[in-house]
Amino acid sequence: MRALTWDGTSVQVEERDPPRLGPGMALVHVAVAGICNTDLELVRGYMGFRGTLGHEFVGTVSEGPAAWVGRRVVGEINFSCGACGWCARGLGRHCPTRRVMGILDADGAFADVVAVPVANLHAVPDEIPDDAAVFTEPLAAAFEILEQVHVTSATDCLVLGDGKLGLLVAQVLHQAGTRVRLVGRHAAKLAIARRRGIEAVEESAWGRTPADLVVEATGSATGLHAAIAATRPRGTLVLKSTIADTVALNCAPLVINEISVVGSRCGTFPPAVRALAGGGIDVTSLISARRPLTDGVDALHLAAQPGVLKVLLEP
Repeated sequence: MRALTWDGTSVQVEERDPPRLGPGMALVHVAVAGICNTDLELVRGYMGFRGTLGHEFVGTVSEGPAAWVGRRVVGEINFSCGACGWCARGLGRHCPTRRVMGILDADGAFADVVAVPVANLHAVPDEIPDDAAVFTEPLAAAFEILEQVHVTSATDCLVLGDGKLGLLVAQVLHQAGTRVRLVGRHAAKLAIARRRGIEAVEESAWGRTPADLVVEATGSATGLHAAIAATRPRGTLVLKSTIADTVALNCAPLVINEISVVGSRCGTFPPAVRALAGGGIDVTSLISARRPLTDGVDALHLAAQPGVLKVLLEP
């Protein structure tokens, strides 16, 4: 099979042996995979990963339990042990021995096929096209905020960053009935939010009024400082960016203003699948380009360019 791999010094498309399936695993033929900011950070040194990149995908099961073969699926990315205390509490994504697809000790989905635990698979309803289903993983990460933080119609929310995740988070919070403002640097991206009825302003025009709930999704080391300054006293700051850089941090404002800081990573897939099936979240407007897997190296470079949103890979 072909796979887009990172060896610590370079990215390349290479021929590799297909994965051998262990107990409880399924083989998925990848139809579409999406490049996200975490993939770009991995090739800058984040997590020290080596292997096949990619964790956002939709495909068809070709090998595994008979009930799953031939079904179109997406898959949760944390491969947990299923036996520890964290797994027993339904928090397998925090299992201390977990592997993470395309991020930690498990090959990813930028390949012709990918091996996924059967327990992680979710069937994709017929009404969700591949171009939407491939957004299930990042959309689940956006919905995770609602699992971690209680919001109401009175909650004043601020999302910093108009990238892929920021646009999804803004839509999820808007759909939850909160008052949302999205701040970014790209007029075309902000226009996507405005079409969904979300207030969106360019950073240069942002009045920096503090908010009850601030979501940092800039994907940059400097975004954290702006997010802290934008959180009102006793407000909540949700951190979404995963970056390779080390961030120097003055904790005094967090203490003085009694700010609650919430790290937020992966989410469960059912809320995202339901939202995609219902059409309440616009994801296809976030697609900037698509490339064949054989052009994967150039696709990564394209995805890193300012103003570019989702780049899809098609094996």
